[in-house]
Amino acid sequence: MARRGAPVVKPHDMRGTLRRLLDVTRGHRRGLGRVFALSGLGATSGVLSPLLIGMVIDRISAHASVALTLTLLAGLYMADWLIDFGKQWMMAAVGQRIVLHLRLALFESMERLPLRFFDRHQHGELMSRLTNDVDNISSTISDSLAQLMVYAFTIVGTLACMLWLSPPLTAVSLVSVALVLLLARTVTRRTRPLFARQQRVLGELDGHVEETVSGMATVKAYGQEQAMIADFERLNDRLCATATRAQTWSGFMMPLSNAINNFGFLLVAVTSGVMAVRGMIDIGVVSSFLLYVRQFSRPFVDIANIYNTFQTAVAGAERMFQIMDEEPEPADAPDAIDAGSPRGDIVFDHVSFGYDPAHPVIHDVTLAIPAGARVAFVGQTGSGKTTMVSLLTRCYDPDAGRVLLDGRDLRGYRMASLRHAFGSVLQEPSLFEDTVAANIAFGRPDATRDQIREAARAAGADGFIERLEHGYDTVLTGGGSALSQGERQLLTIARALLTDAPIVILDEATSAVDTVTEQSIRRAMIRMTAGRTSIVIAHRLSTIRDSDLIVVFEHGRIVEQGTHESLMTEGGVYARMVADQTAG
Repeated sequence: MARRGAPVVKPHDMRGTLRRLLDVTRGHRRGLGRVFALSGLGATSGVLSPLLIGMVIDRISAHASVALTLTLLAGLYMADWLIDFGKQWMMAAVGQRIVLHLRLALFESMERLPLRFFDRHQHGELMSRLTNDVDNISSTISDSLAQLMVYAFTIVGTLACMLWLSPPLTAVSLVSVALVLLLARTVTRRTRPLFARQQRVLGELDGHVEETVSGMATVKAYGQEQAMIADFERLNDRLCATATRAQTWSGFMMPLSNAINNFGFLLVAVTSGVMAVRGMIDIGVVSSFLLYVRQFSRPFVDIANIYNTFQTAVAGAERMFQIMDEEPEPADAPDAIDAGSPRGDIVFDHVSFGYDPAHPVIHDVTLAIPAGARVAFVGQTGSGKTTMVSLLTRCYDPDAGRVLLDGRDLRGYRMASLRHAFGSVLQEPSLFEDTVAANIAFGRPDATRDQIREAARAAGADGFIERLEHGYDTVLTGGGSALSQGERQLLTIARALLTDAPIVILDEATSAVDTVTEQSIRRAMIRMTAGRTSIVIAHRLSTIRDSDLIVVFEHGRIVEQGTHESLMTEGGVYARMVADQTAG
């Protein structure tokens, strides 16, 4: 049985969320209907069996044949076993199909969301919605609801049989049920805040462990092992004390409810015995009624726990629907065209943008980049360089102004074809748990092995790939953690080269590598940008001196632009940045 009083996450709109769940699971209603039908049949067999047992006892008392009644009872028990087996098998199948359907619907919704959404939400919390919340919904629909149906049928059927057998004994038996419900209410009031506190402390302990493990090198470097152990002991002691109180109060429920049920059973047994002695009821009725008393009081506490689980699952469904209701990436305009292979003429026309519209980070920027030019964006962190690139790739749309590609507004191109016009190498290499070859071919899955090798050779990555245990078939795990930072970056350059995109974007591609590796990456970058429009974002100014155009950003505005020589002659912001790095 679930922990009595465990924290319950309540939905804000249970009725509306349930309606949406019914719509989402429309294709699975037939399977759910079969599960509910089997639940009703299983409850019916449980309700009828005490009645047949009473009939057997009456017939034995009357010295009559009991063969037919025993045969019926045996058949009823066999049918109950078969029904329960069928229900469990069908419930598992339906539940997993619902999990498949819900996860697919949610994942597809997330794939259609703009980057703005992921900037506002923690990735771990989104993962929790995709895994834990969907699991809760599925188990509640396929398991808890079916169990609730069984309990509902059992309570109604049992109460009907008890009233039919003896209304006075029914009134006596309801006393223990009322006491059990009062006990459950009292225990819940005590344990719910304790379990809620336990979850908060557990979260703090988990956070401390995660920080310690991920920062173990720093902990050891500063000799703070004992301090971290002391913090862990403090949190662990708090968790132990809170959990002990919560479990103690929760543990009162079962023994006390059993005591109340035993007391009620005794009360009914004495009352029914007196009535049987006085000839008011048959001995078979006494036997059936005592079995019904046991059967009637059992489901009430479980129903309360199922209802708590049900509320938590519906709240999880609300969180899932919140993602599915988010505004997706803007749809292509009706007259949008394919980008094809653009020449690469780029114009930022009086562009302004802010991740929060109230706080713009790009202010009325106008910039023209000719096709085939190698352009460098420089400036302090937060000056708007990466934001400009995000606007160019339509990860975001400008709040004002427009971005043109070959003289056409980016919103006039179909999104999928526009994204294929760019080859990007970012500051943090993003590799997936797959083979080296599959990672290089991520943007072009139909590439042949020869094409993949050629891209790797052009990027300067072929040498270290061949030294791996299985070469191009080596599976990378942990984001390629077994490779160096420079090797991971060379793989992403090979990936960009393989796409053969007409426009190349290099965002701080050499910022986290040593100078020797930097030169290797720089040579790969030169080969990659040859004959293409390229935008390079760099803090190491020595890597962009040969650019056709250097654009200097400051606080979201262009303050200077020109070649390295012209900007040095001006002696402005760029010249001071070069002087600072040279002095450093």
